[in-house]
Amino acid sequence: MDEIRYPIGKFEKPTSFQEEDVKQWVSDIRRLPIALREAVSGLNEEQLNTPYREGGWTVAQVVHHVADASMNAFLRTKWTLTENVPSIKPFDENAWAETVEACFSSVELSLQLLEGLHGRWGQLLETLKPEDFKRTFYHEGMKTAVDLYTFIAMCAWHGKHHTAHIQHLRLRKGW
Repeated sequence: MDEIRYPIGKFEKPTSFQEEDVKQWVSDIRRLPIALREAVSGLNEEQLNTPYREGGWTVAQVVHHVADASMNAFLRTKWTLTENVPSIKPFDENAWAETVEACFSSVELSLQLLEGLHGRWGQLLETLKPEDFKRTFYHEGMKTAVDLYTFIAMCAWHGKHHTAHIQHLRLRKGW
């Protein structure tokens, strides 16, 4: 079950700042809309409405979730860069995945949103200096400070994690 739930493994927090890692993570963030579009390319409505695992979200809900999470992540990044240790409210991912548009909207809407959003986010991240990645926000749900370096690593992992859910489902189903 862990292979289906965590197809690329669980997130591992980086232990030290590495500029080459930042470049890779920013590249991963920039590339996510393309990778996600490729992952759902050619899927019909029935396939898009298939859960990636038993009890899990449908493929469409995964795509919409990635858009929701990316919107939140972009805003968290901006707050962290423009405020002194902003307090960040978590969002209930499962509740958001059950809203009407997350269950019934075309995945194309979220794919288009991701293209523009990740373009802007990637552009912003590419301008940051090493000291910018030390800036932190306070995560109210985790009750801890999170530095931008760790957060960007997590965001890059998150996109690949959910893209892999769809890719692995396609392999299992022979799509």
